[in-house]
Order: sequence, then C-alpha cells, then structure tokens
Amino acid sequence: MYKYEGLLVHQEYDEQGVIEIVETAGVRALHFGTSPRQSSMLIGAPNELHSTYARSMMVWLLFKEQPNDVLMVGLGGGLLTKYLLYHFPDCQIHTIEFRQAMVKIARRFFTLPLESRLKIKIGDGALHIKQQSLQTPEKHDLIMIDAFDHVGMADTMQGVSLFAACKELLTDEGLLVINLWGTEKELFKQIAWEMGTTFNWKILFLPVRGRGNVIGLAFAEGHSKFSMKELRQRAKDLEEQYQIEFLDFIKDLKRNNASVLKKVITA
Repeated sequence: MYKYEGLLVHQEYDEQGVIEIVETAGVRALHFGTSPRQSSMLIGAPNELHSTYARSMMVWLLFKEQPNDVLMVGLGGGLLTKYLLYHFPDCQIHTIEFRQAMVKIARRFFTLPLESRLKIKIGDGALHIKQQSLQTPEKHDLIMIDAFDHVGMADTMQGVSLFAACKELLTDEGLLVINLWGTEKELFKQIAWEMGTTFNWKILFLPVRGRGNVIGLAFAEGHSKFSMKELRQRAKDLEEQYQIEFLDFIKDLKRNNASVLKKVITA
C-alpha cells in the first residue's frame, strides 16, 4: 500500500491515534496520520541525522562541547536520542515520551539501541519537568524538547511555569533547546516572550531553512559568552567533524537575533 508518496510498511493505533512508517527512496519516515514527517532516517546511514530540523537541533554544540546529563522530552523515532548515544559515549540520557508505543517503534524501525546510558519514562514531559523542579532537582547540562503531534507543537510545551521549571533543572552553564513551530506567528511571539523573561533574554532562535520549524535556545545564568570569531572557528571545526551545516547556523543566528545577540555572543 502506498501513502504520502511512499510505501506504507507499518501501521498501528494507540489512544492518541495512528502511527505509520513509510519508506520512500531509501528514507524511512514516521507519520502520525498526516503527510508531515515526524522523524526520518536514511536506511543506509541510520546513525546520522537525515532531516534538516534534526540537524538544526544540534546547534547547541556551538556553545557546549560535551553533554554529560541530558533530559529529552519527546522520543519520536528516537533519532536524536540515538545520535547522542552514538556520538557522546560518556553522556547519560533520560527521555520522557508520552506514547508507550513509540518506544517499540523507535527500536524496531529506527534502530534505537538498548543501552544502559538511556532511561525512558512514559509520561507527560511538561508535568515531569514541573514536578522535578519542585523536588531536590536532578540537574541537567542539556534539556532538549521536541514534542509534536499530528497537528503541531504539544500544547503543554509552553508557558512561563514550564520554562521556569526548565531553568531550575539546568546546571549553571546548562542549555535548553526546544523545537518550535514558527508559522503560527502569535503563538511563537508568546513563547519567545516567555523564554526571554524567564532566562533574562539570554535566548537565541534558529529558523530551520526550508521548514516552518524554529529552534529555540535558552542559556542558564552562568553560561559563558563566546565571541563571534570563536564561534565561526568552532562552526568550521564542528562541520568537518559531524557533517552538519554549522557555518550556516552561525549566519542565521546572527541574522535573526539582532535584539538579543549581545546577551550571548560578544562582538
């Protein structure tokens, strides 16, 4: 059976709706009953990041060399989780996923490994963050939020209370990275304001080229500043190492963050 211009290789349903796996020209993709891809993987290179938005989620590498303790909200096909496990052998990852079925899907179709450094909890990511922040918080040097359903961003992944809880869970030099949907202009402005007021405007936004996604970055209060010269050299080195377009990221960060750039990057 063909769907979304590809071969439908798997379909199942859970309480949240349909989960579909479609293969097209050597690419395996996850769908939630609509044509937009939720995750995509090159079958011949399963440990690399195929989609532009997923590569853009790695923009944090410009500002942090090695993650040690990572909290991820939203497993999806598990591609970002798998990428961190593969490239950063010393990091511990705690992933919160709302849909139980996604764990099996990620392992069966997207080669997410069984790995002692990865712990997956089924639950509401926003609720987990808020509850953890009220306890003796387990500190993370990187929080990555990528929580979408078939219509867009999960409704719970916004609000001052959420971002304040994220800030509470970050180490002094920690980073929050969140996948946002930039085409809903008013919602995006609201979330940008919530992030800015919470993190003292130490925030940056990276529009994903050719997509509606915008990657938001928020920096803990103790995070070091970088010079643009340092970042350009770092981008060049990272691009050679990971084959991800970090030099384009630098250009786009500079172009799209005029009002807040100096909070994070010196001249």
